[in-house]
Amino acid sequence: MPLQSTRGAASAKAFGLTSGAKKVDVDYLVVAGGGSGAFSFWMGTTGGGGGAGGYRTSFPGGTKITLVAGKASPITVGAGGAGGPATPNPGNPSSFLQNPGNPSTFETIESAGGGRGGSYGNAGLDGGSGGGSGPLSPGTAAAGNTPPVSPPQGNPGGITQTHGAGGGGGSGGAGTQGPGPSNGGAGGPGTSNSISGTSNPYAGGGGGGGSSSGGAGGPGGAGNGGSGLNNGQDADAASGSGGGGAAQGHPQPSDLGHRAAGNGGGGVVIIRAPSTTTLSATPGTNTTSTAPGGEKIATFTVPGNLTIS
Repeated sequence: MPLQSTRGAASAKAFGLTSGAKKVDVDYLVVAGGGSGAFSFWMGTTGGGGGAGGYRTSFPGGTKITLVAGKASPITVGAGGAGGPATPNPGNPSSFLQNPGNPSTFETIESAGGGRGGSYGNAGLDGGSGGGSGPLSPGTAAAGNTPPVSPPQGNPGGITQTHGAGGGGGSGGAGTQGPGPSNGGAGGPGTSNSISGTSNPYAGGGGGGGSSSGGAGGPGGAGNGGSGLNNGQDADAASGSGGGGAAQGHPQPSDLGHRAAGNGGGGVVIIRAPSTTTLSATPGTNTTSTAPGGEKIATFTVPGNLTIS
């Protein structure tokens, strides 16, 4: 005669099973930190625009993630790549390649940091979106969607002109090459998303620096590229966009140092849950709100924990 099981609910609980726990399907937007632009370091040189941080979302119409009520979900929000200050001392070009963005994560979703822009003779870096190439660099664009996911999390950076650097890639399109030999390329556009209840663009590519004119940063808060003797512009906070590349078009004898690259924008993670739920987001820098349709929203601009009930 076969043995009969005597395991009940208490036994299942002891084994860590949660079949009776409330489960909630949520939408997400996970945007990583954008890459910095690149420095310029002597006359006629420019820096590429930073690539946008990886952009991954289930909203609208994608596959949601199931959370268990009462169980904290860690969330990582990637910082943008630091462009660094201007300095009066020129040096080795390879020291001006600055910093990529950092990844953001939520449950099984990870978005890759944006690639930093390239300086003189250096291509941009691969990333969520690729950084724009520096002047006189190899003619190959830095790759986006690195590592690859489906749908793609970003796009390639732009290639260089003679004295104009390429724009960084954005979530909505590739960075571009400048329209002339001394013009920086525009950054790729960001992508608009209304998961928060309001439509906003995220993850645009930084503009490339140009000795005549800098490229525009892509929609989504990306930094514009510098022109003449100007620094690259910083990307907006919590945008996941790339920083602008710097320019050093016509330096005076007393001004031989390099210009500063623009900082990449930090990432953002937004969770959207049904109206029947309650969301808790820690630490207090992160926020919760209610969308016009009643859905509950948690917005993370720094690393923290989400709990649903």
